[in-house]
Amino acid sequence: MTMTNVASPAESVIAARSSRLLIAAVRVAVALLWMQNVGWKTPPQFGNGSRPSGLYQFTTWAVEYPVFAPYTWLVEHVVLPNFAVFGWLVMLAEGSLAAFLLVGLATRLWALVGVGQTLAIALSVLNAPHEWHWSYFLMVLVHLLLFATAAGRYYGVDGVLRPGWQRSANPVARTLGRLS
Repeated sequence: MTMTNVASPAESVIAARSSRLLIAAVRVAVALLWMQNVGWKTPPQFGNGSRPSGLYQFTTWAVEYPVFAPYTWLVEHVVLPNFAVFGWLVMLAEGSLAAFLLVGLATRLWALVGVGQTLAIALSVLNAPHEWHWSYFLMVLVHLLLFATAAGRYYGVDGVLRPGWQRSANPVARTLGRLS
């Protein structure tokens, strides 16, 4: 006599609901992480003053504690000489990450942006003193999880608007459907 573990329909519904809630909770938690990250970026200098701090200090670590030579060169010769523009772009990117992940809109796209932003941060600080390497690996993995699960479809705007986007002949709507 063999017994199989087959879930009842009620158990399947509960498991599915629990999974969707957990995916949504992770998406919101990652959005809050980016929101907090934006909080310490202070325009207009972003820490580029008489006593370097904040974003400027962390960015200079890409030169002081190099991780990848081409990235170090880019930071030293392009980013630091144009730091004000870079600071605003970083703040815009991270603010957008926070907002779009929080509401669950175009989540797959923003998950990939999160991977890219995490890699940029890691290339700046990975070899700096007192950095915990695993935090960046985990950030990349959680963004890949958000991408793989299409996390905005669960209690997010993607879940509400995606069916309409898929039915639409409008190329922008169809693209949004693929990015959701």
